[in-house]
Amino acid sequence: MNNTAPTFARQDNLKFFRTLNSRVNNYFKENNIKKTGNWQLHLKAVILFAVFLTPYFLILTLNMPFWVMLLLSVVMGIGMAGVGMNVMHDGNHGSYSTKNWINKFMGGTIYVLAGNVYNWQVQHNVLHHTYTNIPGHDEDLDAGRIIRFTEHAEWHRFHRFQHYYSVFLYGLLTFNWALTTDFKQMRNYLKRKLSYGEPKSPKILWTTLIITKIIYVSIWIVLPMVIGITWWKVLIGFFAMHYTAGLILSIVFQLAHVVDHTTNPTPNDLGEMDNTWAIHQLYTTTNFAPKNAIVNWYTGGLNHQIEHHIFPNISHIHYGKIAKIVKETAKECNLPYYEYKTMRSAVIAHFKHLRELGMKPELAV
Repeated sequence: MNNTAPTFARQDNLKFFRTLNSRVNNYFKENNIKKTGNWQLHLKAVILFAVFLTPYFLILTLNMPFWVMLLLSVVMGIGMAGVGMNVMHDGNHGSYSTKNWINKFMGGTIYVLAGNVYNWQVQHNVLHHTYTNIPGHDEDLDAGRIIRFTEHAEWHRFHRFQHYYSVFLYGLLTFNWALTTDFKQMRNYLKRKLSYGEPKSPKILWTTLIITKIIYVSIWIVLPMVIGITWWKVLIGFFAMHYTAGLILSIVFQLAHVVDHTTNPTPNDLGEMDNTWAIHQLYTTTNFAPKNAIVNWYTGGLNHQIEHHIFPNISHIHYGKIAKIVKETAKECNLPYYEYKTMRSAVIAHFKHLRELGMKPELAV
């Protein structure tokens, strides 16, 4: 990971962001609505938490066949991903509520999802949102050696098959959070002195990480065993929950940035990017299934990734409305606005792109 942060162009001759920001602000002012969440988001949070936690309590309290327990674990995974995309995500962006303590509380639900607030805010809010799709800076592009997400990554012979095997690895995302990723990230981020908001003491951060991990394991693994559920059933159910959530989250994340339309720009020798930050988001991000009500509701507006990247402090419940403003402004400025009309077309585009990146570089030219 490159520690020298690139700088974005300061002047936008097209005045894109200034115009867009003014129009979006006027939309909220004219309609007399707040940029944060409202009753729709609160209701959604209740529903998704119910989907996530109700199966857990049923497993703890009822005697049921293993196949039913496994099915309920999959349902928990669906709820887990939903809470992450809708509640935790808005909370950690400060867009869930106008009240800071509510945002912190909702952002803190990541601890129940096996993650860590500090790590997530640094990786997502700082690195991903600032340096979107820039190799060596956006960690979302870093899959180690196993998957090649950009043409800048080193090529290996096994990458020829990555469009087949990648989907199986995607499901390990949150499982890795629970086991190893958070410890590696915290060590790395503290070494680099990265933070989001007011820096906290490393001692406090490490203590929080260890305590929350102990509580997490106690709730999801130890407690079910203590009440009498066979250990192997608990571990298989735990894995099924995480695999379901990880698969959903990974696919949603990849459809927005790892497709053929989006680019992976790099800074010049002086560390400078060609575009301003806002225009950079248009070249590196794409929307998908913008008119699909189910996808809109469940993904927490992450299918409106362009709007989210340009306005991360606006709650996702407003993205459908401001998307028209963003699209029209981009068109007026002769700038791209990438979108796939359906979820299916976006999924096909992603795995097609993986296949292209998996080809030997000299053969892909």
